[in-house]
Amino acid sequence: MSARSLTDQDVFAIGRLDAHDQAALVQAGELAAADLVEAAIRRIERLDGALQSLSHHAFEQARREAAELDRAAEKGATRAAMAGVPWLAKDSLDHPGMPTRAGSRSRRDTPMAHGHAYVDRLIAQGLVAVGKSAMPEFGLLASTEPLLGPTTRNPWSLAHSPGGSSGGAAAAVAAGLVPLAQGSDGGGSIRLPSSCCGIVGLKPGRDTTVRVRGRHLVEDLLVADSLHARSVRDVAWGFAATHPQPSHAMVRSSSPRRLRIAVIERGLRGTSPDSDVRDALVRTASLCASLGHAVEFVDWPLDGHTFMAAFEDLWSHLAADAVDATLPTLGGRRIEDACEPWTLGLAERARRLPTTALEAAYRQIATLPQQLASFFSRYDVVLSPVTNTPAPPLGTFAPTLPVDALAQSMFAWIDYTPLQNMAGTPAISLPLSHSGTGLPIGSMFAADRGQEDTLLTLAYELEAAAPWADRWPAHSVAHSPG
Repeated sequence: MSARSLTDQDVFAIGRLDAHDQAALVQAGELAAADLVEAAIRRIERLDGALQSLSHHAFEQARREAAELDRAAEKGATRAAMAGVPWLAKDSLDHPGMPTRAGSRSRRDTPMAHGHAYVDRLIAQGLVAVGKSAMPEFGLLASTEPLLGPTTRNPWSLAHSPGGSSGGAAAAVAAGLVPLAQGSDGGGSIRLPSSCCGIVGLKPGRDTTVRVRGRHLVEDLLVADSLHARSVRDVAWGFAATHPQPSHAMVRSSSPRRLRIAVIERGLRGTSPDSDVRDALVRTASLCASLGHAVEFVDWPLDGHTFMAAFEDLWSHLAADAVDATLPTLGGRRIEDACEPWTLGLAERARRLPTTALEAAYRQIATLPQQLASFFSRYDVVLSPVTNTPAPPLGTFAPTLPVDALAQSMFAWIDYTPLQNMAGTPAISLPLSHSGTGLPIGSMFAADRGQEDTLLTLAYELEAAAPWADRWPAHSVAHSPG
């Protein structure tokens, strides 16, 4: 079969497959790498007009790269494991031949000459990027509504946000445009959109992936990267493929080991989730108990108010760094025409902070491992909400809202996720529930450092016990013409 002979039915049927099953079609000779890429392009052309999950199309580049993979195979080269599987790079990830705008009007459209080791690993595995996914400016907001555009919509409800900052990535995967999309998580930016869009999102622990971006004092501590997907095996593969140890084995199945699971209902500042989220948490805890795991409702053993204040200080410094880097590039423009009000407001907040605030924030990071060591000696895994409500309506976290009010509402909404970024520990969001109105609600499982495989093993078991593969949003390959 050639790309020219793919029917609309074929294109959408391929989109309902995960990355492993798409790759298997190429390995078996049923399709060429170029066919998988062309099918993804056609799905994007048909479906993304409503979602606006892509910020940059790289269709011709992707076609060339896929054709090169096919030519190499015809000459006898061994196919890479994921040859031809289409994916999206987040707009903050440097990828050869594509611009990196990070959702900001301040960045130019100049294509990058090369990426870092993370991108090199994915390309070596045969993945073909068909474009960039949309994100909020510099990844600083929990909704994907940058003034640069586009505003990304949730495929479960176009009136709602897909979350952020990897909102375009999650929306595209949830809709079946591509089976894989890279996300980065500095305060929940993989887990938040995964929960909002009903897919799997792993935030790895510190130092468990090869270099993703240039060095940065705050980002190197807070930010982790992985591939969003609809299946646990795709996420597990992405983690293993980008691990610093090339021989790191991919987790492939569940385990007979039963875990001690601590269930934490309240956010770090003591806020309670809404009834839909609480009901989802209780259902997930009951599911774990029915599988033989020991479940106990507890609280985090730390001062969440002090912790979140330190996180907000670091978040403000990220904005200030972005603004400082933009100022020399303005060329006569006003900074207000280059950076959004939210970014500028956070940057101004950072400038007002005393240096001792940074000292306190780094002290929090330094002491967290010891604070959590005793806790994780009693529990293997923590189950909690990802956010305190399901996906909010678009506009709830718009970057033009008054900064103080926006800070209060957004940081309250993400009251569960920043702990793992500060601690450098792993966590995963699994699509186990829905709200009364049909919006996805993720369940977050977190563990101590080095326990990504524990989380993935549990995820396999929960995926088998409460399958989600056949649950698709209204705006997706499962409900489209063809």
